[in-house]
Amino acid sequence: MKIGLDIMGGDFAPEANVSGAILANKELPQDTRIVLFGDQDVVREKLVELGGNPDDFEIVHAPDVITMHDHPTRAIPQKPNSTISKGFDLLASGEIQAFASTGNTGAMLVGAIYKVNAVPGIIRPCITSTIPNIRGGNSLILDVGANADCKPDVLYQFAILGSLYAREVYGIENPKVGLLNIGEEETKGNLLTQSAYKLMQGSTDFNFAGNIEGRDIFTGKVDVIVCDGFTGNVVLKQAEGLFGLMQKRGMRDEYFDRFNYENYGGTPILGVNSNVIIGHGISNDIAVKNMLLHSYDVTKSKLTDKIKEAIN
Repeated sequence: MKIGLDIMGGDFAPEANVSGAILANKELPQDTRIVLFGDQDVVREKLVELGGNPDDFEIVHAPDVITMHDHPTRAIPQKPNSTISKGFDLLASGEIQAFASTGNTGAMLVGAIYKVNAVPGIIRPCITSTIPNIRGGNSLILDVGANADCKPDVLYQFAILGSLYAREVYGIENPKVGLLNIGEEETKGNLLTQSAYKLMQGSTDFNFAGNIEGRDIFTGKVDVIVCDGFTGNVVLKQAEGLFGLMQKRGMRDEYFDRFNYENYGGTPILGVNSNVIIGHGISNDIAVKNMLLHSYDVTKSKLTDKIKEAIN
């Protein structure tokens, strides 16, 4: 297995990414190779500076960078020698089996959809996030930002994607799927959630547990929480803000410590033809390491193949 990493993505590039790659290389199986995308001189220099061996990695020369200020749709074709563009070129050709970046999320979404394409039958690829629950496990929420506006059939597919992800990567047998709403009753909500409920009710594609409310998000009542990307992003940012507020006030709690983004590293784009992992822009070396380890887990699970089987 070869896992590609964008060395120039994120706020603390290239140091955090190179250091994270060195840490991950120590934990990944010996037959797994990390491929670093960036200016080859800079990458080699940083590897040596941070105590890594350049011979332990493959380096693909990509001297350009798609910044957070670049327009995602235009940046991919306008910067063919950028780390993200080069990464998707090798992913599309099968030379690497996964590609991870903490850089421009929009460019990663565009690259995933236009370079490796959506799985046939998928209406909208989406991104998910991990929510620690008080039972000691994790729940998944999707979408968290890729699709601000959705239709009921899109939410139905999110339920399929989230259920497969929870089962194949996190090992949750028959995961419970909940539809995020303003009430538990099936008649509650807006036109989107009311219509989605009718589609999901009685489905044999996943284990639908009905509507859940905002107060249920952290309880572990369900394993997969389905919502549109606008709502999901608000929930995710609220959780991040609460964790940050507790840190600033010097409050420590075993449960809330699990909200630290470092623990999860990154999340895959679900519904595309290969393994694309997106990390947080503020990722440090520990987060990058965990993003690469999660990339390995997602790839090893053959999640993409199982999504193709389920959809078709």
